[in-house]
Amino acid sequence: MRIALGLQYDGTPYSGWQSQVNQSTIQDELENAITAFVGIDGVKSNPIRVITAGRTDAGVHALGQVVHFDVNVERENWSWVRGVNSFLPESIVVNWAQPVSENFSARYSAFERTYIYALHAGPCRSPMVASRAGYLMLPENQWFDVAAMETAAKCLIGEHDFTSFRSSECQSKTPIKTINSIEIFSDEPWLYFKIKGNAFLHHMVRNLVGSFLQIGVRRQSSQWMSEVLEAKDRSIAAPTFSPAGLYLAQIAYPEEFHIPQPWLGNSWLPKYLL
Repeated sequence: MRIALGLQYDGTPYSGWQSQVNQSTIQDELENAITAFVGIDGVKSNPIRVITAGRTDAGVHALGQVVHFDVNVERENWSWVRGVNSFLPESIVVNWAQPVSENFSARYSAFERTYIYALHAGPCRSPMVASRAGYLMLPENQWFDVAAMETAAKCLIGEHDFTSFRSSECQSKTPIKTINSIEIFSDEPWLYFKIKGNAFLHHMVRNLVGSFLQIGVRRQSSQWMSEVLEAKDRSIAAPTFSPAGLYLAQIAYPEEFHIPQPWLGNSWLPKYLL
């Protein structure tokens, strides 16, 4: 049978989602935990392999990650949650579990992904959120030009070629993606970006955030974002920003699959973001 899980994790200790040789990854931790829970009868000749909605990078977090896997045993939904969690480290947790039809794919059935980037800015960084938020040094009594960033965001909405914001290591077959919305929330000393789209290129959100900040600190004009987008040239966009503040917040699926909403009540992020 096919099981879907909803996950949250702190990506700080890991080399990203995807399994890598001689590296600690979230995929490896989860597959090992599921295998330990179901035992030999659940694995038999087929090792547990999980498919994810989005492969997060090293240091990137998740509030609403979704995965699926196929297994030869049946358990109650809560048994999957409690049992798999008993074999996971504290930095990863299963929030919900449910059986799904064989035509459900955590990756290919998703039609929208939501990312949140949390940024702390000011004269001094905060050690309390060092791995949970990005940081940008700003002099005292200086803040971002939020209106300029919001103006810059308008050119990104819709279907575009996002080559200028694409990592050289990106494995996507096409740089053409659709951004549905971009919201920027200013709550000094915090700045948040909430970006929704059908899919994202490798490092795309972090490259967008880096470029937004160039505009926000008045090094570039709002028009510059449009110029970068149209250039289709990664070298003229801003450097890739820190992974620390990036959260995969939510994955949207057609209603027919009855996938639960992410459990966000325990997030430290402000409720108006979620």
